[in-house]
Amino acid sequence: MRLSGSITALATPFTVTGELDLDAWRRLLHAQIEGGTQAVVVAGSTGEAASLYESEHDALLRTAVECVAGRVPVLAGTGQPGTARTIEATRRAAALGADAALVVVPPYVRPTQAGLLAHFKAIADDDALPLVMYNVPQRTGCDLLPDTVAGLVAHPRIVGIKEASADPARMQAWLALRDSGFAVLCGDDATAARGMLAGADGLVSVVANIIPAAIRRLCDLARAGQGSEAEAWNAQLAPFFDFATLEPNPIPVKAVLDRLGFGRGVRLPLTPLPDTHQAVAARIATAAEAIEHSLRDPLAA
Repeated sequence: MRLSGSITALATPFTVTGELDLDAWRRLLHAQIEGGTQAVVVAGSTGEAASLYESEHDALLRTAVECVAGRVPVLAGTGQPGTARTIEATRRAAALGADAALVVVPPYVRPTQAGLLAHFKAIADDDALPLVMYNVPQRTGCDLLPDTVAGLVAHPRIVGIKEASADPARMQAWLALRDSGFAVLCGDDATAARGMLAGADGLVSVVANIIPAAIRRLCDLARAGQGSEAEAWNAQLAPFFDFATLEPNPIPVKAVLDRLGFGRGVRLPLTPLPDTHQAVAARIATAAEAIEHSLRDPLAA
């Protein structure tokens, strides 16, 4: 499996009473496919995985596999603080039809680099699913270093890494390790164009929840090496990227999804977007509808 292009880290829709809204989930999935998204992530950090019950995780994944129907890969967020729990979650995702697992560096535990190497190798050796490693030190408290990844890239079941750092030096380190079976994916919307112009394979995007066609266009331009066009389009999307960082992810994006009809609210300990930002959310929702409308016909053609 070679992952590339525009990949959406899906938000999880809830009802006004805090339950899963599977109807909104199906509509969100269909909107992503129509917008040109090239893969989706179910129950990652943007999907509030930490607040989901196991049965809810399974329902989301089962429904996503059914809705997508093989048109794009479905990645399941299966990373847990413990290795055995991660292996079990990855096996369960495989049984539900996921195409790959997105496995975050174990949060809170802060293992050594030797521990991280052994962790990812054990999950890959179990052979349940192809594995994409996910490095996001600001959330996990632990940084997966290039020397450690160098010992993992040759594993046939480890197919890529998602890097959330905006540091260009770190992206260059991953690109130096890339080969035909290992994809380098950006995990930061605002700097992804730079990463893809440097050679990264794609973007795992938060903002694509609300503007999937626009993010697909950004990825297409950058991956084609059209530097000036990609930079200009990136500048046009900057207000969306800025908005997404006003509060912890996915609070801002979910406030816009609420306005667009894709579910309601977040779960504690996350709290709704403050009233001070609601006017901005309204403007972003209007802008999202406008930019998507302007792009859909060319994509459909």
